[in-house]
Amino acid sequence: MTESQAVILAIIEGITEFLPVSSTGHMILASSLMGIAQDDFTKLFTIVIQLGTIFSVVVLYWKRFLQSWDFYKKLFVAFLPAVFLGLLFNKWIDRLLENPIVVAVMLILGGFVFLKVDDWFKDNKETNITYSKALKIGFFQTLAMIPGVSRSGATIIGGMMQKLDRKTATEFSFFLAVPTMLGATVKKLWDYYQAGFHLTDYQLKLLLIGNIVGFIVALFAIKAFIDYITRKGFKIFGYYRIFIGMVILFIHFFIKPLIII
Repeated sequence: MTESQAVILAIIEGITEFLPVSSTGHMILASSLMGIAQDDFTKLFTIVIQLGTIFSVVVLYWKRFLQSWDFYKKLFVAFLPAVFLGLLFNKWIDRLLENPIVVAVMLILGGFVFLKVDDWFKDNKETNITYSKALKIGFFQTLAMIPGVSRSGATIIGGMMQKLDRKTATEFSFFLAVPTMLGATVKKLWDYYQAGFHLTDYQLKLLLIGNIVGFIVALFAIKAFIDYITRKGFKIFGYYRIFIGMVILFIHFFIKPLIII
């Protein structure tokens, strides 16, 4: 992986992490098209650069993170399902990350869901997140362990199924990303070192570049996304998911030499 490739992947991560379009799917596609092999460091890179993007949430919503302990307790409750199921299915998840067909199918299926989600939940008005709702949203988040599902997409739909309005469900999805992505990063780094790998100075430089670029891009992406879905809804993301899923399938079956997986 070159420095310019790291920048490109970080831009993709910063744009897609908080959109319901699967950042993992996009990075798998981009790294494959750029000829970046899906080795252990590449997998580590796609997880660790999420630290930069989630830090953008803390910066943009810093007042919310200083509100009360109740806020953190609800995040903790929502985070628990991912902890237990993530540890249980970690190896299975790693294998799925190597399968572009799984990513593509999940993108397409999720796309059809997002074409209808605005109609299903158009009467949602609630803005209060109870502990029960937080836990249910947390279980929805575990669906994102399947590459292509989209963590933000799963948690947003989970929130809207609890009668939350679009903005409240989306913002809670952002907040929940902080402990989830932090935990995933620590776990991935630990596994990397346990497997006997060590980061070189060049790899550390790539991770630093990825986090800085991802942070800057995510600052703009979050603001634009919140403004857009508040006014327009999610339908455009449904069409986009279906399109990108079909692109991945086309590349996999008809331009297979480009896919380095």
